[in-house]
Amino acid sequence: MIRHLHPAAWWLWALALAAGASMTTNPVLLAAHVGVLVAVVLARRDGSPWGRAFRLYAVLGVVIVLVRLVLHALVGLKFGDIPLLPLPEAHLPSWAAGIQLGGTVYLEGALGAGLEGARLATMILAIGAANALASPKRLLKVFPAALHEIGAALVVAVTVAPQLAGSVQRVARARQLRGEPALRLKGFRSIVMPVLQDTLDRSLALAAAMDGRGYGRRPESTNGRATGALTLLGLLGSCVGIYGLLDTTSPAALGLPTLVVGLLLCVAGLWSGGRSVPRTIYRRDPWGAPEWLTIACGAAALVAMLVTVRRDPAALGMPLAPLGLPALPVLPLAGLALAAVPAVATPVPPLVSARRAPREVAA
Repeated sequence: MIRHLHPAAWWLWALALAAGASMTTNPVLLAAHVGVLVAVVLARRDGSPWGRAFRLYAVLGVVIVLVRLVLHALVGLKFGDIPLLPLPEAHLPSWAAGIQLGGTVYLEGALGAGLEGARLATMILAIGAANALASPKRLLKVFPAALHEIGAALVVAVTVAPQLAGSVQRVARARQLRGEPALRLKGFRSIVMPVLQDTLDRSLALAAAMDGRGYGRRPESTNGRATGALTLLGLLGSCVGIYGLLDTTSPAALGLPTLVVGLLLCVAGLWSGGRSVPRTIYRRDPWGAPEWLTIACGAAALVAMLVTVRRDPAALGMPLAPLGLPALPVLPLAGLALAAVPAVATPVPPLVSARRAPREVAA
């Protein structure tokens, strides 16, 4: 089957992996998360600009890890037994207690800082995977009607990286056609203005198209108070339920049941608010078995992490004091293996199939 998977399925799958990555600093699990994300993106992204922008999120993740290590070396709390980098230390007054400028960097502390940065980088890579697999413009089409204004702002925000990548490629192609040298550090200033101008023109065109289609125009609503009350209660219930799931000492009734009730109230609030926003869709994205399978695979990975947090939270961390080898938790690894199933069990995007066809004919 050749078609685009529903964008909501890809985003729910990626958000589940991001939530799972936020619970661990185990390098094995973080590497497994990254491997699953890269494998699925390489197998199911198309040739669109947002599909090619995945590498920008990967570069951003590497930068985050490096910045976290630099901050640890400069102002981080140094601990450990294995010295790694001797640095001079600046003695601060008593009112600045708890802040350490410089000092010897130890292997344990640097490893802990790097894993914290890697955890954030993995979460950003998951968002980049969702952006590469699902067009933000198609996601706006299926966004709840009550949140169409927020959805429009989010779509404009997440399309910055793909638009920037596309602008750089168009400027580089134009320079090659004019016989100018390849892009280097010296020619960086000569491409900044064309790239910024092209990105700004496309953003203005997107804003004009959205305004012409009526985005941001809301009629008078008669059920505003009911919508606000349902949404507020739903958000409070969701926050309490998430806290109950993460806190192993809280009562069981404060976790999953409260979270389910909060989510149901949020859905009721969105439905109530969406009744006052008339909106039509010309061509709806299909929702079938591949979408349910994708969401189930992402949910399996998240549930495996939540169960491990309850039963064996130490397996999700890296032993630093004393330094030891990371654990190999079987349940989270099995859940991540299921999360990689969409790489082969989902429909092939049209642009990918069109790109593969000439190669098969040439062979």
